[in-house]
Amino acid sequence: MKTVEGTVPNQRAQQPSLARASAAYDAGTEMIPAARDFVSGYLARAQAEHGLPVTTKAVQIAQLVVSELVTNVTKYAPGPCLLDAEIVGDDLQVTVWDTEAAMPGLAAPDAERVGRHGMEIVLTLCRRFEISRHAGGKRIRVCIALD
Repeated sequence: MKTVEGTVPNQRAQQPSLARASAAYDAGTEMIPAARDFVSGYLARAQAEHGLPVTTKAVQIAQLVVSELVTNVTKYAPGPCLLDAEIVGDDLQVTVWDTEAAMPGLAAPDAERVGRHGMEIVLTLCRRFEISRHAGGKRIRVCIALD
């Protein structure tokens, strides 16, 4: 895993963000717990270094969302995964880049189905969800409330 941090202005929010942190992972299931640790560590640093109020619930939600998104990468994308975390206003913005151009889908509701609920969980827990195709894959960006 490679981690990069720096301050990057956020153009959409029209305000500077706290330092963005990025991590790159090779394919494999070991990136799932690494991504959870990355996002919880990022939030802990934001709280310790910037006095940002981050609730335990927000950390748990961020870990779950990142876990679901990165799990999808391990299942469906044939390559590395990039993960960005950034505080924008009162939200944690998480961006996951992968090498699969196919868009994720939602399965029809089925109380008997075991598994394949990841995107439902992500959509329920996030304030915002964006997905777009890019050369070599796609980008999924979500915003999670910190309060």
